[in-house]
Amino acid sequence: MGSGELFYGSNVAISAAGEHCTVYKMKDAAGEGSMTRYRVLPGIDLLYNHFRTQGCISEFRPEVEMLAIDHCREGRIEWNLNPGSCLYLGERDLQIGTRENHAGGFAFPLGHYQGITVAVYMEEALSTLSTALGGLSVDLPGLRDKFCRGGRIFVMRADESIQHIFSELYTVPGKIKMDYFKVKVLELLLFLSAVDVPAEETERAYIPKKRAEAVKAVMGYLAENLDKRFTTEQLSSRFGIPATSLKECFKAVYGTSIYAYMRSYRIQAAAALLRQSGDSVASIAAEVGYDNASKFASAFKALMGASPQEYRKSVVRME
Repeated sequence: MGSGELFYGSNVAISAAGEHCTVYKMKDAAGEGSMTRYRVLPGIDLLYNHFRTQGCISEFRPEVEMLAIDHCREGRIEWNLNPGSCLYLGERDLQIGTRENHAGGFAFPLGHYQGITVAVYMEEALSTLSTALGGLSVDLPGLRDKFCRGGRIFVMRADESIQHIFSELYTVPGKIKMDYFKVKVLELLLFLSAVDVPAEETERAYIPKKRAEAVKAVMGYLAENLDKRFTTEQLSSRFGIPATSLKECFKAVYGTSIYAYMRSYRIQAAAALLRQSGDSVASIAAEVGYDNASKFASAFKALMGASPQEYRKSVVRME
């Protein structure tokens, strides 16, 4: 099977197709997502991934040897790739793997994810790179062995050089898109060839699945009781998780502290109520855990860029 004949799963359908681009859509009760796939070079694809859902199932199993490079632009993704453990990719994280154990469940702790995947199909890409631009010194087997030795999945923070490459891929002018893709993908492979791989970095994002599920239960409890405030010690006691472990694991799953995440969660919930209900600002403030309307208004404006009243009026005008 070549890279042009991939099967992403029975829950994924093609919604549009052209000479160089195919758009795949995924939709179920939890939400929806899209993957826009460009054939950059024979054996090398570029995919733009955009999901707004709490989770999905992947049935993708590559039938050829491949190397996949994932970059997270926004949101967060949980990969259940190994028995009993989870791998997290957050904003500006880079993941490199072979997709050998890709099929299975994925979660999106923040409810959304946007990122890019560079998919390299080894045999076909080796032939392509041997002739591209006169022959580039990109050792694909060497890259695979350096980052994925023993089937491991490598995760790192993108340094400024790599981050710059991806930031440009998100803002490509339409007229030069396909040629620009070729240049940036080859540039990325060259940069990765020069990256040193410290052994301790490869395991940093894994946490036990049971611990992740426990933290999600804590989050569910907080979401159901937005009008109440809980200390870490109270949550630790209620769920039987040591306070230090709770803090560390919450940050691993959600990418930030309990306090910071809930501050944003409360304001987003308030914004939804302002859009969908006619309740007073004071009533909404109390519903999301603010007993002081003035403090609520300040917190809301700091995050949303407008006061609650201004936000509600702007929504009405757009409708």
